[in-house]
Amino acid sequence: MLRQRFVLDTTGLTDLQVRDSVGADNVCDGMKEILELIAKARLDLEISCYVPFPSVYKELREFASNNNCDSEVFAKIDTWLVKKTPDRYEVKIPSRIFHEYVAYMRERIDKGMNVAEEAIRDASYKCLFLTSEAENHKQIETEIEREVIGTIVGKFRNKYRSALRYGILDSAPDIDVLLLAKELDAAVVAKDYGIQKWAEQLGVRFVPADTFPMMLKEYLSHAEVKK
Repeated sequence: MLRQRFVLDTTGLTDLQVRDSVGADNVCDGMKEILELIAKARLDLEISCYVPFPSVYKELREFASNNNCDSEVFAKIDTWLVKKTPDRYEVKIPSRIFHEYVAYMRERIDKGMNVAEEAIRDASYKCLFLTSEAENHKQIETEIEREVIGTIVGKFRNKYRSALRYGILDSAPDIDVLLLAKELDAAVVAKDYGIQKWAEQLGVRFVPADTFPMMLKEYLSHAEVKK
């Protein structure tokens, strides 16, 4: 059997759907279950699972710490995930990819600006035509802030995040995952559309995080049959 290598994004261990796929009740148990599968796959099939160091490794440990996971989770992270810094100087990526990425980012920024302008206009019109029974100017401002501006700002934030972040590589760990996978000729494991989109651009194999545990179980079940 061809030895497989995978590079895990943080979402490969922490996403809610990943946790559900292994039947875990909480984040820490979910991480344990997946790391147990990774350990068994490593010992039985020599399947290696990498995380970029220090970026994704640090994120995983911080996530486990913030969720009050016990020392067993940290021990499994350190034992069964191979920590490696991607070679940012030698991994070659076609300039066309970066050209497309810059153009894509500019398009997203423009969309974000349009959403902001729409929200500002909406707030202005509603404030202009708002009727109020408030007794003084201060009460009017409070009412506007609570009933109109607050609601609109909340909607604006959601739209802005969606316009700018969906499908975007918006962090150093995201890029490290792709670079390391490219360097190792490994598959990326993530629950992030931005990573999936650019993995396709780079010709890197992509495995959705919520199907990864099932994939490992499938490998292991066939290995047990051969024994």
